Amino acid sequence: MTDLVTYPNPDLIVGPDLRESWNTAERRRWGFHNLYRITRYGMHLRSRDVLALRHRIDRRIGDMDAVRHLTGTTMFSAMVVLRGDTLVYEKYAPDFGPDRPHSVMSISKTAMNLVIGRLVADGKLDLSTRVREHLPEIGSGYAEATVQDVMDMNIVNSYDEDYSDPFTAALIHESAMGWRLPPDGTPDETDREFLCTITSDDLTNHSGEPQYKSSSTDVIGWIAERVSGRPLRDFFIDIVEASGLQDTFYMSCDRAGVPNLNGGISMSARDLARYGLLFTRGGRGIHGPGTSAARPSSTPPAPRPDPDTAPRPSDMSYGNQMRTNGRWVGHGGWGGQSLLVDPRKRNRGRVLQRAGE
Repeated sequence: MTDLVTYPNPDLIVGPDLRESWNTAERRRWGFHNLYRITRYGMHLRSRDVLALRHRIDRRIGDMDAVRHLTGTTMFSAMVVLRGDTLVYEKYAPDFGPDRPHSVMSISKTAMNLVIGRLVADGKLDLSTRVREHLPEIGSGYAEATVQDVMDMNIVNSYDEDYSDPFTAALIHESAMGWRLPPDGTPDETDREFLCTITSDDLTNHSGEPQYKSSSTDVIGWIAERVSGRPLRDFFIDIVEASGLQDTFYMSCDRAGVPNLNGGISMSARDLARYGLLFTRGGRGIHGPGTSAARPSSTPPAPRPDPDTAPRPSDMSYGNQMRTNGRWVGHGGWGGQSLLVDPRKRNRGRVLQRAGE
């Protein structure tokens, strides 16, 4: 019998620039539009019932100089603005559309705000406990940290996230996530095996600034699964149903089926906006009282003298897997994706979602 010929998957191979093929400059836009079907492992979910959106377009939004500039750039893919359940603005690039999924990258982290908020409210998790109390197998990079400090990105360890450095831990992490192939001769590992290799001699954050580490979100999800006795997939089924998403919700996973919580979600722009409304409803599902699938964790607000003025970088704070300027809460994603939620009026909150390159 003739020997069979094989070759590494061309989309996932790491090239001379130490980037996956889908993540190279010339293919990154295609990669963000198609990451839901590029990764090695994943799951998809659909909601039984869909949150209906009324259409009442406010043309003043599209006439704003900032909006014109944003939607006219070559990196633009989509922008959706909801005011409660009313769609007041949306626009798409010629190569995109309302039913197309887009990688939301680190906006995925906000789901842990909802999940942990629910566990705290149910009395199943104390945020002052140490990570090792829940994950005795974890390495020194997290063992002595409190759950709250991990939620707030407030620890120092060997994991770094500098995407200008091709050897940054965040990119090495992607082989455990199924986003790239491991180096030749290296066996596949799971995400949690990778997390246990992170080390630290001193977890204390002396800088006063958040120490942003995508690995922290995966540690938080592991704790949620351990203390609840529920697989993470079940939490995401709850979130998808509570949001009333119309199209397919995609989540990349590692080879053990564990969701990539730090950046694995892909969904349509409208559905990301529907998801954002969960934060304006306090986690309550689309069918009202008794359908709560989650509960937002409190996010420390940054003090601001005028909440209606544009935020300055110094106004922003990070807490409980969310960013806030004292009025808006949300998160950004690597590539320009952004979710901003104004939760001041619980039933009429505003959501602005845009997908970048």
